[in-house]
Amino acid sequence: MQIRRTWLSVVAALVAVPALAAAAPSMDSSYHVVARWQLGGDGGWDYMSVDPATSQLYITRGAHVMVVNTANGKLIDDMTGFQGTHGVVFDADGKFGYISDGRANQVVVFDRHTHAVVAHVAAGTNPDGILFEPFTKTVWAFNGRSRNATVIDTRTNKVLATVPLAGKPEFPTSDGKGSVFVNIEDKSLLEKVDARTMKPVAQWPLAPCESPSGQAADTQHEILFSVCDGKVMTATDGNSGKVVTTVPIGDGPDAAGFDAQRKLVYSSNGDGTLTVVRQEAANRYTVLANVPTQRSARTMALDEKTGKVYVVAAKFGPRPAATAANPHPWPTIVPGSFVVLVVAR
Repeated sequence: MQIRRTWLSVVAALVAVPALAAAAPSMDSSYHVVARWQLGGDGGWDYMSVDPATSQLYITRGAHVMVVNTANGKLIDDMTGFQGTHGVVFDADGKFGYISDGRANQVVVFDRHTHAVVAHVAAGTNPDGILFEPFTKTVWAFNGRSRNATVIDTRTNKVLATVPLAGKPEFPTSDGKGSVFVNIEDKSLLEKVDARTMKPVAQWPLAPCESPSGQAADTQHEILFSVCDGKVMTATDGNSGKVVTTVPIGDGPDAAGFDAQRKLVYSSNGDGTLTVVRQEAANRYTVLANVPTQRSARTMALDEKTGKVYVVAAKFGPRPAATAANPHPWPTIVPGSFVVLVVAR
C-alpha cells in the first residue's frame, strides 16, 4: 500500500516492533491458530481474499497469485504473468475475478473456474486497493501514485470514469447501497464517493487515527472501521462522518475485517497478533483477544461463512550490507518460510 504497504512495510514492522507475538496477551484463549499451511513460494505478499462462491483463498505474491483450497490448505493453482499484484475481488455472479496489477498499471480480469485471464483493463498509476461495488456492478481500482480511482463496468470491462481523490488511497469498502469509502493514508482521512455519479461527496478527518490502512464495513449500521498507526482502530459513522469511538489494537496493522453474522471486527497486526473485537452496539466495542499469530502477519482475509480468519507471514534473513546504490537494504525472505495461519474459535 505505498508501493502500497507491500511486503516492504511488513519488514519495517518487524524492525520496529520488538515484542514477540508469543508474548502477546489473549483475553479469550478460545481464539487460536488452528492450522498452519506451509506454502513456500517466491516473493513478498499483499492483500488476500476469499472467493465467496468457492471459498478458495487468493494470495497476491508480486508477479504471481496463489490459489489455495481452504478445506485442506493445498495449493490449487499459481497464476503467473503479472508484474506487481496487490488485491483480488470477485463479481456477484460467481464468474469473474479482478486483480490489481500495480506495476503494470492495469486490472486483470480472470475466469474464476479456470483461472484463465480474459481481459486487461488500463488503470491509473499503481492500482492497489480494489473493490467490487455491488450496487452499480462496477470494479474500482484505487491508484496509489496518481491519487485517483479507475471505475470499470463489469459487463463490458470498459473504463467508465477516473475519479480524483483527496490524497493517496488505501483500502476501500462499499456499503452495498451506492456509497464507496476509501482511507486516504497521507492525510488521515476517510473519503466518501457516490458510486452512481462517480464523484467524491465528503472527506472526513479520522483523528486520532494516523496513516489509515485496512478498512472494513458494517453495512447494516453504516459504520466504517479503519486500522491505523499508533495501535488504534476508529469506527466512523458513514452518514455523518463522525468518529463514534476508537478501539485499541496491535501494532503495525494493515488489514481489517467485519463478520456481520458474529458481530466481530478483526485487525491483523505486524507485531504478530490478530486483534478480535466484539461489537456490543454500533458505538460500543470490547476487545476479546489479541491472538498470537506470527510477526509480519499484517494482512488477512475473512471467510464469512465459517468465521475463519487467514493471515500470512514469513521468516526473514539478516539484512544485507549497505551499498552506495542501496544504502538501506531490506532483509530477504527465508526460502520456503511463507505460511498461512488459520485463526478460529
